[in-house]
Amino acid sequence: QVQLVESGGGLVQAGGSLRLSCAASGSIFSINDMSWYRQAPGKQRELVATITSGGRTNYPDSIKGRFTISRDNAKNTVYLQMNSLNAEDTAVYYCNALIRPHGATYHVTYWGQGTQVTVSS
Repeated sequence: QVQLVESGGGLVQAGGSLRLSCAASGSIFSINDMSWYRQAPGKQRELVATITSGGRTNYPDSIKGRFTISRDNAKNTVYLQMNSLNAEDTAVYYCNALIRPHGATYHVTYWGQGTQVTVSS
């Protein structure tokens, strides 16, 4: 059984910062890409950032320069450092990882349960 557990969400004032964490646990052989998505009320879930197992990162243009994704492969954990937050960043943030479980020859996409980020203006 593999699970992703996020932490670090909360309420922050506009211009502030938050750091999200997501730890993968269970019967894991390897982890490929790890990503953060977010979903605001009434909107579709959107990609926020992706990091490969080798550390290569990718961000949409709307995020570049404000958010930084990183990972600790020894801890099976991915982080999202969010700076200069504004009200439009208010959403539920989800962790996503492409994981090869022990005994499997393929990767499976797993999702965390989500963590709420609320930015007050």
